[in-house]
Amino acid sequence: MIKAQYTSFEDIDRDLKILKLQRQIDEEQVKLAVQKTKEELYPTNILTGMAPLLQKLALTIVAKKLMNKFS
Repeated sequence: MIKAQYTSFEDIDRDLKILKLQRQIDEEQVKLAVQKTKEELYPTNILTGMAPLLQKLALTIVAKKLMNKFS
């Protein structure tokens, strides 16, 4: 990290305001990420994501039973 050399208190105050705003932005990004993660972990969303996998599994089982029946 490069150390800044300040010539006035106004420069220091400006940088402190910038850092404060950056921290607030980072906090909001973390809040959004936590909220999104919570939504993705709802049971209904998990099951919705697994639906295509379960469909493929069911089709495979049905296909195997049909093949065994006709063999």
